[in-house]
Amino acid sequence: MSRYRPPGAPKGAYITKEGADKLLAELKYLWKEKRPEVTQSVSDAAKLGDRSENAEYIYGKKQLREIDRRVRYLEKRLDQCTVVDRLPLDRSIVFFGAWVTLEDEEGNQERFRIVGPDEIDHNEAYISMDSPVAKSLLKRREGDEVLLRRAGGEKTYFIELIEYVESM
Repeated sequence: MSRYRPPGAPKGAYITKEGADKLLAELKYLWKEKRPEVTQSVSDAAKLGDRSENAEYIYGKKQLREIDRRVRYLEKRLDQCTVVDRLPLDRSIVFFGAWVTLEDEEGNQERFRIVGPDEIDHNEAYISMDSPVAKSLLKRREGDEVLLRRAGGEKTYFIELIEYVESM
């Protein structure tokens, strides 16, 4: 069995200012705080003697590899991404970074923000710009009718409100 993995689908190359700040903070934490702490614990475990049966040493080396992998990913991803820090000229249209309030036929409302794929972080209000829902919403206006295909099936929504955060 080979180790080859086909390349994944390309991710959107945009990120909000808040998302970029969050990734930079994670990178700084891993490089300046977590890595030196783990390196010290590996060094202390190595001083204890036989490394082949030293669980602290083996686990510490594994942690270092994981930290280094994440640091490389963050550095590469931040170089690839374009930070969107300006509001669009026409704020009545759904673009990247918009908060969109949708209402279904029963009057139930849902609110989403369209962000880059690196910003999702299990926040239900954030949807990736690469998702089918976001692709259906982009370049639409308030009052437009949108047919969304979701896990529960197809459903018709109306765009009630489009907002942009000023801190972008």
